[in-house]
Amino acid sequence: MRIAVTTPTGNVGRHVVTGLIRAGVRPLVLVRDPARLDPAIAGLVDAVAVDQGDGDAVVAATAGVDSLFWVDPPTPSDDPVAEYARFGAHAARAVTANGIRRVVFLSSVGAERRSGAGEIDGLARTEQLLDDTGADVVHLRCGFFFSNLVMELDAIRSGTVRVVLPVDHPMPWVAPRDIADTAVGRLLNQDWTGRVVQAVHGPADLTWEQAAAVVSDVTGHSVRAERVPDERMRDALAGAGLGAGLVEAVMGMSTGLRDGFTPEQSRTAETTTPTTLAAWCQDELRPLL
Repeated sequence: MRIAVTTPTGNVGRHVVTGLIRAGVRPLVLVRDPARLDPAIAGLVDAVAVDQGDGDAVVAATAGVDSLFWVDPPTPSDDPVAEYARFGAHAARAVTANGIRRVVFLSSVGAERRSGAGEIDGLARTEQLLDDTGADVVHLRCGFFFSNLVMELDAIRSGTVRVVLPVDHPMPWVAPRDIADTAVGRLLNQDWTGRVVQAVHGPADLTWEQAAAVVSDVTGHSVRAERVPDERMRDALAGAGLGAGLVEAVMGMSTGLRDGFTPEQSRTAETTTPTTLAAWCQDELRPLL
């Protein structure tokens, strides 16, 4: 079984690669710059230099592949929804051209809305493009990544993390490693077929108030969450250099999921994963502070 992995140096992809290696698989990794791979795994994978924005290159690199772990890579585009759809079209083309039987796609909670959720709308479009191939596809609808807190290091040091969600609004938070474990299980399991949606909700729904309390307790930095008006957040994003389209795409990931939104899949044993925010903060966040 030949398994290809995209974004193998990313928050989730790197754990997918090591999980497959531990399972005895030598994965094919599609990476923009092979020099960025961890030297410890370089001899345990087959690396191909590929820009996922190049459809011909993606098709060529995935020839002979049986299963594909696909992630729409981050993009600085002022229209990330269109860019994600373009990446998704390249994935779908490769699946069709090469007869790839199975795809595990890293999607997000909120993709079920199909529109009105900012950048997540691009993931929804990729879901649809992959569904149209007729391959067996799992869409991993993931919660809020713990690793997003790494982008808040300065805010944590200052003592205030500013958000546009109500600070008492619970939502699923999840460790990237747990998402990867779910993906690896699906890539190795040959018993499922058709279109599958599997949420990855982490161990518990948390509010920003609760998350800030965990961060405070583990890191020793006293942190609180503060809700700010949408326009203030827009101004802050624009001040950080984001274009108008990207500002709205980032904002939409929160504003589109805050007013009465409920994930399509509820929390069950299948959608709950084990790593707690406290454990992740101890291992990943505290050393950065």
